[in-house]
Amino acid sequence: MTAFSLLRSSLCAAALLFPLAAQAQNMMPVNQSEWSESFDTGPRTAAPVTSTVPILSPYTVPAMDQAIEWYQGLVDSGGWNSVPSEPALKIGMRHPNVVALRQRLIASGDLRQTTGSDAFDSYVQSAVMRFQERHGIPADGVVGAGTFKALNVPAEVRLNQLRVNRERIAAMKDPASRYVMVNVPGAQIEVVEDGQVVSRHTAVVGKVDRQTPLLSSKIHEINFNPYWTVPNSIIRKDLIPKMQKDPEYLTRNRIRIFTQKGEELQPSQVNWHSDEATNYMFKQDPGDQNSLGSVRMNFYNPYSVFLHDTPSKGLFGSDYRFESSGCVRVMNVRELVAWILRDNGYTRATVDQTIRSGERLDVDVANPPALYTVYFTAWTTGDGVVHFRDDIYNFDAPGEVALNQPSELIGSPLPQ
Repeated sequence: MTAFSLLRSSLCAAALLFPLAAQAQNMMPVNQSEWSESFDTGPRTAAPVTSTVPILSPYTVPAMDQAIEWYQGLVDSGGWNSVPSEPALKIGMRHPNVVALRQRLIASGDLRQTTGSDAFDSYVQSAVMRFQERHGIPADGVVGAGTFKALNVPAEVRLNQLRVNRERIAAMKDPASRYVMVNVPGAQIEVVEDGQVVSRHTAVVGKVDRQTPLLSSKIHEINFNPYWTVPNSIIRKDLIPKMQKDPEYLTRNRIRIFTQKGEELQPSQVNWHSDEATNYMFKQDPGDQNSLGSVRMNFYNPYSVFLHDTPSKGLFGSDYRFESSGCVRVMNVRELVAWILRDNGYTRATVDQTIRSGERLDVDVANPPALYTVYFTAWTTGDGVVHFRDDIYNFDAPGEVALNQPSELIGSPLPQ
C-alpha cells in the first residue's frame, strides 16, 4: 500500500469535515443587527474558498460523500428558489429581487439566515462574492448574467454533478508526488508537490469543437522562445479564412510559408480560395507576437497538444476561457516553468533571463513532473466549500460518468 493510500485510510475516519450548515453559520460576520439597512460601500471579505489542499487529495472523496448527503437532503426538501435575471443587482440597491437572492444564497449556505430585506448590503455582497468564487466566476460582487445563470441551476443538477465527479475522482489512481493538473471545465491548473498545492494558474483551454484531450503524461521538454509550426487543422479552419479577408495577415504576424522541400514561398504565390495552403508548412518566428508566447511545455501525447504562454493575456481575465484549439495557455507561465526546471538549476530569474535573451533553447526536464488533464465540474476537499463549474463539453450526461476520465494516472509515457 502506498503512502498516499495509507494517508487516505487514516483520514477517512477523521473526514467528518462537512458540517455545511455549521460552516454556513461561520461564513459571515457575527454582528448583523443592522444589515437589513446597511449600505456599506466597502466590500466585506468573503470566507476563503481556496486552500493548499489539491483536488486529488485523500480528503476529497469522503468530503464529496458528505456533500452529496447534504445536497440530497436539500433536494428532498424542495431545492432552492430561482432568482429573476433582471435587473443586475449590486451593492447599494433596493429591489424586490434582492429578497429572492437572499433566499437563494441562504439555501446554498453562502449567506447566514437574515430578515427578508430588499437591501443589497455588504453582507449580501460578501455572500455573492463567495458564491462567485465557488462557481469560477470573477468575484466582483455584482449579480450579472453569469451569476444569475449559476444561481438558477437547479439543486438536482448540482447533486448529479457531485455524484458524477465523485466517481471520476474515486476512479483515479494515486497521483505522482509531483504533478501538474489541468482541470478543463475550470480552465484552471493546480501545481502539486508532496500533497500540497504549490501554485494555481488560470488557463485557456479547448473550444467545444476543438476540445482539450483528457490524458496522463509527463512534461519532458521546455522550449524557450519557440517557433510555432501551425497545425494543418488551423491552416484549414483559421489561416485560409483570415488570408481571404486580410492578405497581409501572415506578413504582419511573421508567419512564413515553406514547401515540403523547404523552399520559402510568398503569400501571393498561394491560391487562398482553395485548399492549396494545406500542402505547405507555416512557421511563425519567435517574438512578442508568436502565438506560443515566450515558452512552450511539451508532454508525451498523440494529439499534438502542449502547454504554452500566449501574447493574448486578456483572455485570462475572461469568465469564458474555452478559446484554444486544444492546447492549454497558462497564466504566470514563468513561475510554472521555474518549478518544472528546478532540478535543472533554473530559478525564476534564470527563466526571465533566458526569455529576455531571445535565444531559441530546448531544455530536457531533469525530473519530469506528471501531467494530468482532467474533467471535474464539482468537488470539495473537506473545507466545507463545494465548487461547481459548467459542464462545457457535456460530459456529465448519464452514462458518461468516468468514461471521459483516464483511469490510469501513472503508467508508461504516451508516445511522442
